[in-house]
Amino acid sequence: MKKLLTPDPSRIGRPEGASPQPDAVPAERVNGAPAPLLKALRTLLGEENVSGRVSDLIRYASDASPYRTVPQIVVRPRNAHDLARLMRFAARNDRKITFRAAGTSLNGQAMSEDILVDVKTHFTGMEVRDGGKRIWSRPGVVLGDAQAVLARHGHMIGPDPGSTSVCTIGGVLADNAGGMRCSLERDSYHTLEEATFVLPSGTIVDTTDPGAEEKLAAAEPELVAGLLALRDEIRRDEELVGFLRRKFSIRNTNGLRLDAFLDEDTPVRILMRLMVGSEGIFGAITESVIRTIELPRYKAVAWVMLPDLRQAASYVAPLMDTGAQACELLVAPVLKRSVDNFREAPAEWADIDDNTAALLLEVGGTSEEELDRAIAAAQDVLADAALLSPLSFDRTPEGQRGAWKIRNGLFGLIGGDRPQGTALITEDVCFPPAEVGQGAADLLDLLSSYGYPEMVMGHAAFGNLHFFLLPRLDDDGERAHYANFLDDLARLVIDEYQGSLKAEHGTGVNMAPFLLREWGECAWELMWRVKELIDPRGILAPNVKLTRSQDIHLQRFKSFPRVEDEINACVECGFCEPICPSRHVTVTPRQRIVLRREMARQPEGSELLAKLQQEYEYDAVEMCAADGTCAVACPISIDTGKVMKMFRAAEHDGTAEHIALGTARNFRHFERAARGGVKAAELLDGVAGTGALRGVANAGRAVISSDILPTIPGKLPHAASRTMPATQREGASAVYFPACINRIFGRPHGAPSDQLELPRAIVELGRRSGRPVWIPGDVEGNCCGTPWSSKGYTRGFEDRARAIATDLWRWTDGGALPVVVDAASCTHGLLEQVPGALDGELAENFSRIRILDVVDWLRDEVVDGLTFTDSMGRVAVHPTCSTTHMGLNDDLVALVRRAADEVVVPDKATCCGTAGDRGLLHPELVESATREERAGLTGHFDAFVSDNRTCEMGLEMIAGKPYQSVACLLEKASRPVMTP
Repeated sequence: MKKLLTPDPSRIGRPEGASPQPDAVPAERVNGAPAPLLKALRTLLGEENVSGRVSDLIRYASDASPYRTVPQIVVRPRNAHDLARLMRFAARNDRKITFRAAGTSLNGQAMSEDILVDVKTHFTGMEVRDGGKRIWSRPGVVLGDAQAVLARHGHMIGPDPGSTSVCTIGGVLADNAGGMRCSLERDSYHTLEEATFVLPSGTIVDTTDPGAEEKLAAAEPELVAGLLALRDEIRRDEELVGFLRRKFSIRNTNGLRLDAFLDEDTPVRILMRLMVGSEGIFGAITESVIRTIELPRYKAVAWVMLPDLRQAASYVAPLMDTGAQACELLVAPVLKRSVDNFREAPAEWADIDDNTAALLLEVGGTSEEELDRAIAAAQDVLADAALLSPLSFDRTPEGQRGAWKIRNGLFGLIGGDRPQGTALITEDVCFPPAEVGQGAADLLDLLSSYGYPEMVMGHAAFGNLHFFLLPRLDDDGERAHYANFLDDLARLVIDEYQGSLKAEHGTGVNMAPFLLREWGECAWELMWRVKELIDPRGILAPNVKLTRSQDIHLQRFKSFPRVEDEINACVECGFCEPICPSRHVTVTPRQRIVLRREMARQPEGSELLAKLQQEYEYDAVEMCAADGTCAVACPISIDTGKVMKMFRAAEHDGTAEHIALGTARNFRHFERAARGGVKAAELLDGVAGTGALRGVANAGRAVISSDILPTIPGKLPHAASRTMPATQREGASAVYFPACINRIFGRPHGAPSDQLELPRAIVELGRRSGRPVWIPGDVEGNCCGTPWSSKGYTRGFEDRARAIATDLWRWTDGGALPVVVDAASCTHGLLEQVPGALDGELAENFSRIRILDVVDWLRDEVVDGLTFTDSMGRVAVHPTCSTTHMGLNDDLVALVRRAADEVVVPDKATCCGTAGDRGLLHPELVESATREERAGLTGHFDAFVSDNRTCEMGLEMIAGKPYQSVACLLEKASRPVMTP
């Protein structure tokens, strides 16, 4: 039966001006994965672990590279045994497998024409060992999460690439990733101590098993014999041994680690070393034990400004010899570009000479005294340098974050500014470190001669330089131009400097044709022999790393058709994915954009376009929390949620807009009805239980719409009191505006009986601290408008925005008093959204009103005036997306610390996905958003705290924890003690 209020996905249409593209997915793929393959793999791995819709295939067809390949099917094995079964299936059926984790690959390693294997979803979990000296991990763990956990123990994993916040440990191992501070002895190849991995045959090897060598010999006698024969052959060739040692004396991920045959003696250990940097062509590591690096407890950074690149480069080695942590090289065009885009960049950089170069220097120590000595040593090295500005070391965390923000943000900045239709290609080469200055100068000359951006930067201490290319790869002439550049690049790096064409990003598809040139016939053929020995059927990652095609790197480039302006600049890097609320249940911001670009490629009226739109409705539009945190993670601040809200608006016809406007204008009545409904549900729940309530709600959703009528995912809070606490205007220090959600819902279901409702708690805190607040008598019916704006009801939102602006101006006596708001999302909405709906005098008046979130107010006006009489014990804190946007997370935690013995912010505590009423409409979104956070709520907690009622409700219903406002916590902790 058709639902009464069904969205019309076709109304989102194709992007304006879109035209069909040659790389559009063909119409015959409309039904997704081939039915026999889908059935076979679902039988093998479980239905929920195999995706075959056309949308699923397309969203995994792109990674951060310039390439695009649509797989036949996407699978998510649950463990090593599933992987082994999958390997055997592929061998029996002549299928090809490519592994993918975070999809941050810049070189096309994570795409497949056949079976794409997700080794992230089910491969999470880590354990700190030996006090932080080692970490056990599965491959799906995000590197940044592991680093955060290790930092508590004073350690870190050696590799620290710019993609730390999104890349996974599996990818770090597979690519032998580097980073800003990763010297050779700290890289994955040298610090991997133990591993479990699955070979193409399906054999599982666990290096921690004392009998691993014997078991491998019994299971794979030909493989063992072949490895030992290769080991002896390589060791006998002194010229080859010298060549391998020289090639791996600098960063080099362009090729296979043939030095594994020199560094290890036994087949199991040789295989483990070969797995590092193999980019998935030998198998998959499913568990690893990595030796970590001790963190310097105290650090400082400095910008070393010098007249030219060669002078800058000449100081790199002496500075690193003093024990510096990192030394990054940036040239004038990069520095100038940063001034208008990063507030942390010194304004004077805008006027520097075009020859200027800078070093971003980081030093550290285990104590303040050791840091002092490190700074002094660097100052001694630079004592006679022709510095263009005084040398100043910044020891503050803010200053250090700002400096690295400039360095790491340039990738997105350049990608965001690229001309329409061009790709962003980031290459990384390595020169011998002693020659990095001259190598960088020659590289700049080469870029200039081809008309590519003269923007070289990189890890100068290791000879590793990054640069950017912006070709239009759908143009035959530009593609040939790009190909010629790569040939000249190979000539420069390999022939003139004996460097490596890939320092840390892996070989991938784009440099595979250049392996023979870099390594020579002997080593190249040895690599093939190793591949054919381990993977004789060639089932793993064809043409990744090893290829006999000379033009594979010039095929399957993805087009960049124009889409909506808000998302058009996306480079598909995936930095947004780890924090997206819907990441575990449907799609991520990157995938929303990837799918939208495919709609732009499709011809108008195509069956495949209609299928994409149909699947996009739930996956992308309905399941978007529109919380804006993707913009925080995005290097160029793309807020994909804005486009999803635009699509919601496009799906509303005139009737829906009229109804929404009616609810806005009569919100007072709806507020009363909602409060009454909560009270009735509370009574019914006591009689029939939550399950019965949920059944009634879901029956209505089946008839009306699951995106209009809410369900009941868990215990609802109590209904709020019908009246607000009594307050006086005279003598008030602020106007208190209780958000509508706090006028409808009261105490959490599981809260102690003596906990006050939030409005009363705030009034009490104001009284106790000598900062009384006043609640206007006509506050009922007022709203910031977010419930309408989040659903795309423009007229309803504008009505509420004008109403609240008018009333706030009146209540504050023309801005004379500040306004305190008790829900972070409402504060954020008033600050960021409402001004855009106002004009004229009303806009001017509203701009003069000081709006404070309750956290601002508690921090600045209240907490120092309280006397704390009780400790709240161990408290869990949930920072909301709105407190993140407003920069209040640290303040929220600091307030809780005033009243608690211990404060815990669980790892991966990001947006909870409740997003107003999304949590009631789609509780699966909250389940997805809070999965890792809930796992981090281990042990006993005495209280659970946040700063937004809807977030608190979502967490209560899904996590079963009675979350409350920080104001309620502080009220209870400062409650006067009654004495007899």
